[in-house]
Amino acid sequence: MTFNRITIDPAVCGGKPCIRGLRFPVARLLGLLAAGESREAILAGYPYLEPGDIDEALRYAAFLAEDETVALVPAEPAK
Repeated sequence: MTFNRITIDPAVCGGKPCIRGLRFPVARLLGLLAAGESREAILAGYPYLEPGDIDEALRYAAFLAEDETVALVPAEPAK
């Protein structure tokens, strides 16, 4: 899978994946979405972002989740 809008540059944000070379980490965009921000609100608040940036950030997250294994600890029964 190729990502044209996600860049990784050691000189930008410490090498974290960013949107199109901007100092806007993919994690920040995903965090906004996870917190319930709408696409429209994000695009209005960050006018340098484009709808395709959001789409690609979500595809990137899905791609990473495919390979990620997280051990889940069973919850303790309620007392």
